[in-house]
Amino acid sequence: MPKTNETVLEINLTALGKNYQYLKSKLQPNTKFLAVVKAFAYGSDSVIIAKELENLGVDYLAVAYVNEGIVLRDAGIKSPIIVLHPQAINFDVLIARCLEPSIYSKKVFLKFMEVASSKKQANYPIHLKFNTGLNRLGFKESDVEFIILELNKNTSVKVASIFSHLAASEEVSERVFSESQIERFQNISEKLLAKLEYQPLKHMCNTSGILNFPEAYFDMVRSGIGLYGFSNIPSEQKNFTPIATLKSVISQIHSIKKGETVGYNRAFKSTQLLKSATIPIGHADGISRDYGNGKGWVTINGKKAPIIGNVCMDMLMVNVSEIECNEGDEVILFGKHSTAEDLSKNINSISYELITAISQRIKRVVYR
Repeated sequence: MPKTNETVLEINLTALGKNYQYLKSKLQPNTKFLAVVKAFAYGSDSVIIAKELENLGVDYLAVAYVNEGIVLRDAGIKSPIIVLHPQAINFDVLIARCLEPSIYSKKVFLKFMEVASSKKQANYPIHLKFNTGLNRLGFKESDVEFIILELNKNTSVKVASIFSHLAASEEVSERVFSESQIERFQNISEKLLAKLEYQPLKHMCNTSGILNFPEAYFDMVRSGIGLYGFSNIPSEQKNFTPIATLKSVISQIHSIKKGETVGYNRAFKSTQLLKSATIPIGHADGISRDYGNGKGWVTINGKKAPIIGNVCMDMLMVNVSEIECNEGDEVILFGKHSTAEDLSKNINSISYELITAISQRIKRVVYR
């Protein structure tokens, strides 16, 4: 890519394809693949990513909320889309846009069947989520009888899949717990499938599950963070390439005298003559104030420049005393080498939080 002259998020579709193919290489040919594109495709661009994944042949897409699914439908995405946390107020439009709800409680189940019936739906696809230990959303095992009873009363819906979510699939120390979750899900599945006249898909594995628990692939797997180039298993990171590079430029360079301060609240006070560079990106763009005062850095001409002072809304300042640079030079905040994971660790965070926080006001540039 040519050097940038403004703040951009570059999205590498070749890397996306390689990450996808690596995960697919772990599976049996008939195992389906669900790609998670919620949160603006983990901060990249949900439409661009969904279209590319659709071309690559994914079987399902998943979003968190109905409005995210509507954006994809408006962009012409035809693939089945699961809405992982639908709100009852949006069930009408969910059905109108052919989105498929995750049903996780008795209340949500009954409300969706009521709406589906009122819309004269028949066999509308739903996905039943069971809680096996994450304790976030999901039916209990004891709800199986209720579910069967309601399904037998109503032909407006049909179970397309049953699924659960591993709580700690990347943690070696939690392997026994993960195995207990898998066993619990198998027991639930057997009870439910024994009373259905058809066979819904089963799925449980997230990215780390794909890498660590082949016995839990079932009929389909789900991947989010792996597609975007990150592994929560350090030994596996070499097999993934971050798809996004956040770049900016040096707007202005200052000479800061000993005793002078930089930024709001005079948070940085210079103890010697130094050179600072101002970069046009700030906490409104997703670079948290936590990265200020030496916690974060940028890369300029291959060298790290620590952030000094507080991160401003639209700007941040870095120490470039030891770097040969000029106004207009390119700045890399994170990418393939100095990664979002590396940066986020310095504030006890994770790559997910940093990449999903990148503002949509930042221009996206797509390349292969």
